[in-house]
Amino acid sequence: MAGDPILLTTNASRYKAFFYCNSVAFVASLVAIVLVQMEILVKHHVLEAAMILDLFGLIGAYAAGSCRDANNSIYVMALAGLVLVYVVIHVIFFTLDHEDKHHGDQANQLLEKRRKRLLLFAILAATITYQAGLTPPGGFLLQDDKLGHQAGDPVLLYNFPRRYKAFFYCNSVSFMLSISLILLLVNPNLYRPAIRSNALSVCTAVGLFCLMVAYAAGSTQHLKTSIYIFVLVGAVLFVAAGLLLVFALREQNNSDNSAVAAPSISHEQEEEEEERNKEEERKKHARRKYLMLLGILVASVAYQAGLEPPGGAWQSSGNGYEAGDPVMHDIRRPRYLVFFYSNSFSFVASIVVIMMLLPHWLPNEKKEEWEKWSLRVMNWTILLDLVTLLVAYAAGSSRGWKTSVYVGTLILAVLGYFAIHMTLSIWSDRCHRHRLRRERLEGSTA
Repeated sequence: MAGDPILLTTNASRYKAFFYCNSVAFVASLVAIVLVQMEILVKHHVLEAAMILDLFGLIGAYAAGSCRDANNSIYVMALAGLVLVYVVIHVIFFTLDHEDKHHGDQANQLLEKRRKRLLLFAILAATITYQAGLTPPGGFLLQDDKLGHQAGDPVLLYNFPRRYKAFFYCNSVSFMLSISLILLLVNPNLYRPAIRSNALSVCTAVGLFCLMVAYAAGSTQHLKTSIYIFVLVGAVLFVAAGLLLVFALREQNNSDNSAVAAPSISHEQEEEEEERNKEEERKKHARRKYLMLLGILVASVAYQAGLEPPGGAWQSSGNGYEAGDPVMHDIRRPRYLVFFYSNSFSFVASIVVIMMLLPHWLPNEKKEEWEKWSLRVMNWTILLDLVTLLVAYAAGSSRGWKTSVYVGTLILAVLGYFAIHMTLSIWSDRCHRHRLRRERLEGSTA
């Protein structure tokens, strides 16, 4: 019947496994949302049990729905176990002769901040890889053909099997890594030694790399274009390093020009300086947090848009078109290239920002200076990231250049509105301050 899932007809048992596992995960997530509001249930770890059921439901649904072969499903589910085994081995070997020097409120706060950043990445990866695994790039065959291809199978699997396998396994590794990270990060007894031994940082780095490989393999069917994406990664890293060097040299020149003998300060001044340092650290943490959120936002939308480009993909070969290729690539090639490279730059830049925010790779002797410079670099990177996202939207959301111009005009109009609003707000604030000052002067004169 029209409207029925194709997988239900071609492989009923696999579809039922996917459907019920996915439904269990959905219901468990809703139950977890309700449980959060009940403090007594949170204290008795009922919430953790619901979350674990939720995550295992996702694993089962992904294994059943992302492929059509039983062996591949087993391999996918085994990945989660391998990740957990690796983390345990890493923690054991790197903490055998380790004396735990991390104690006190400050160390616990730092550990909690790292946990939150890792959890944000895990949520990002789980969200986008789950959807991409169930709806792979190029779409599905809508009906059987004379070559033995079955309806419901991925188009990319038959056209470019090696490219499809690269996408499938890299996407699956990133998904299982993210699920394993979430399982570890909900338990303090597990994530504390794992974070301190950098086991979760290694998992995160592998997950980010697999995410980029999956994007390069799934967003295009041409090897040369995939190579361009990795060249783009190198270019973004080179630009970030260049900006970091520029800010470092400028700061060094400023410190050399202002180098004078430091006068002795009193105890009150030391307390004021310490308070200022704490306030500065809180501001830096807030900036890192919103930069991470922006990076996650852009990475998620750019990953999905790259794997499912506007206009869809050809469902069959013919008339010089290859099944699985984006329709827009053959019909409006210049517009597609603008969209593809703008979207790819946006995705790569957001991944680079996440990579810079997750680890604590800054040298201890000049940590404050390096943090300040790196935050400036990430601010500029996010700005370029958002600009290219706007360009990708303007190129991919319409098929006429006139409409794209209208989108650009709309962007300028929104920016102009904010500029006018800010100008009026500043002017109103100044008038209010002048009026208060005048009232004070009149009151003192009286």
